[in-house]
Amino acid sequence: MNTLENVVARRPAASVDDVIQMLTDIDQLLADNDGLKWFNHLYLAVTTAMRAAIATGTFNDAAWVSQLDLIFANLYFDALGMGSAAPAAWLPLLAARPDPGIAKIQFALAGMNAHINRDLPVAILEIYQANGGAPERSDPHYADYETVNGILETVETQVKQEFTTGLLGVVDATAGPLDDVLAMWSVRAARDAAWTHAEVLWSLRDNPTLQNDFLATLDDFAGFAGRGLLTHVAAG
Repeated sequence: MNTLENVVARRPAASVDDVIQMLTDIDQLLADNDGLKWFNHLYLAVTTAMRAAIATGTFNDAAWVSQLDLIFANLYFDALGMGSAAPAAWLPLLAARPDPGIAKIQFALAGMNAHINRDLPVAILEIYQANGGAPERSDPHYADYETVNGILETVETQVKQEFTTGLLGVVDATAGPLDDVLAMWSVRAARDAAWTHAEVLWSLRDNPTLQNDFLATLDDFAGFAGRGLLTHVAAG
C-alpha cells in the first residue's frame, strides 16, 4: 500500500520528472480534508509549469534552473520525511493539516511561505557550493531566477481561482476577511528576500556557527509568518 511515508522515502528525487511523479503520488494519496494536499497541489502545478518552461527554452541556462528546482523540491520532501522534527518553518502547516477552520488557499500559501522563506535560500546556497561562483545579483543566473517569478505568479493566480470557484468546490465562506490574510503574501517579494538571505548565508560561509544561527532565525521567522497565514478568519 502506498503511503505518504513511502513516497517521501524515495527521496532524493533525481530529476524534475521524479519530482512531478512524487508530487502527483502525494496529491493522489492525501484526502481533501488534509491541508497539506492544497500546498502540494499548488506545488505540483508550479513544477509542471516549470518543466514546460524549461523544455520550451524560456531560460538562458535550463540545466541550472532544473538543478535548482531539484535541490529545492528535495528540501520539501525532506521536511515531510522528518515529521515533527521538520524545520520550524514547516511545523505550523504540518500541525494544522486536519484543521477544518482553515481555507485551502491558506494552506497553500503557508506551504509557499515555508518553502520560499526558509528552503529557497538553502537551495541557492547549495547550488553555488556545488557549481562555484557566488549568489550575486550580477551573476547571469539571477536573470533566470527572476524569470521564475512570472511563472509562479501566473500559476498562483490560476490555483487561487481554482480553490475558490473551480473544480474543488464551493466558494470559501471566509472569502471577505480572508483577503486580509492573503495580503500578507507576495511570491515576488518572498523570492527577492530569499535571494538576499542566500547572499547573507554565503557571506557567512567561513563562520559556520553564525551561519547556522542566521538560518535558525530565518527558520523561526518563517514559522511565525506561517502561523499568521493559518489564522482562523470569521465569515464576512
